[in-house]
Amino acid sequence: MSLAAADKSKPYFPLAGLANDGFSNQDEATATCFCGAVQLAFPTNGPGLGESFICHCTDCHKITASMFVTGFMVADTHLRHLRGEDNLSVFRQARTVATHNTMTNYFCKTCGTLMYRVSTRLPGMRITRVGTVDDFNLQETILKPKVEQFTKDRMVWLSGGEGVQQVQGNHYVVAK
Repeated sequence: MSLAAADKSKPYFPLAGLANDGFSNQDEATATCFCGAVQLAFPTNGPGLGESFICHCTDCHKITASMFVTGFMVADTHLRHLRGEDNLSVFRQARTVATHNTMTNYFCKTCGTLMYRVSTRLPGMRITRVGTVDDFNLQETILKPKVEQFTKDRMVWLSGGEGVQQVQGNHYVVAK
């Protein structure tokens, strides 16, 4: 089954990463690193669940090794570490952060997945990664981004697909 074909009213847990114990219900869901060593629980509604967003800032380009990040805010009081909190490594800096605030990043020591960031600009909040959420239907529903920020740094080819071919599966071109 594909995400497009999945019933959006039910949880959808495709094979993604090594953990197979994620959950999702009307009050709470899980987010897990790729290897499964770190797992978080976060609220799926109500207090503690903040807005979701897309960020194109240059730091997000680098730290995700991609062109943007999709994230969502969770209050510290509502984010639970189910396992692996001691398996998180920390890296912090402020020099390249667009807002000039210190950003602290929490990565799984085993697989390197960035689980969340903490900014001195947003005390009491965690900036969690939508891509770590185990129930992919949540990514398509309640965690669908509400805002796109730092669009001045967005790749032109993302904003309209200029010259970008779309395919349903893999499409590899071998260099000549």
